[in-house]
Amino acid sequence: KFKVLIIAGSDSSGGAGIQADIKTVSSLGSYAMTAITAVTAQNTTGVNSIVSINPKEIFKQIVFTCKDIKPDAVKIGMLHSPGVIKAVILALKKIKVSKIVLDPVMVAKGGTKLINNSAIHILKTKLIQNVFLITPNILEAEVLTKTKIKNSTDMIKAANILLKLGAKNVLIKGGHLKSKVIQDILVTKKTIKIFKNKKFLTKNTHGTGCTLSSAITTFLSCGKLLNKSCELGIKYV
Repeated sequence: KFKVLIIAGSDSSGGAGIQADIKTVSSLGSYAMTAITAVTAQNTTGVNSIVSINPKEIFKQIVFTCKDIKPDAVKIGMLHSPGVIKAVILALKKIKVSKIVLDPVMVAKGGTKLINNSAIHILKTKLIQNVFLITPNILEAEVLTKTKIKNSTDMIKAANILLKLGAKNVLIKGGHLKSKVIQDILVTKKTIKIFKNKKFLTKNTHGTGCTLSSAITTFLSCGKLLNKSCELGIKYV
């Protein structure tokens, strides 16, 4: 069985965060391990409170777990403070896994900010260079690149800025744009691939980003190539 380490926050309602990640990895046939970065009280309408886990403990969760069970891929979700991000970078250097997917969770659907500005700065300048793929939605890509995104051309521009910042590969999710067809765009140093899908009108969108990044990580863990992993991950969601 292939193994995935998830570094993310807990969602008490089970629809997003580490709970969504475990369910996704398990349903796609890999084995999930976790390092919990925060405990939240939330439901599908929003986040009520966030309790941070001490960065030293997060570091220990990652390193001690991987000493025994070596992951084939790593998925990173909510990292809310500079201390947490630094601890994660140190731990990643220790465990030496090449397939790392970063979902830069910044704002909850209800508008609660899940990360502070100095943490965003470290994520942009340090963490982004240590991962294989980053999967921002439109809002997150705007924050990371300080640009406005109104269409697919803007999405590609933003992705190229992220590549310049040191990202190896970028998948920008188009769900926030008003259109009948959703375009998710994968930009690598060599190619641009656009995944087009019909838009579903549903209220059940809590946790879609967590689920997508975990699905992609799972497909990467069992040796599928990046293009295919993204395609299958989007299909799964």
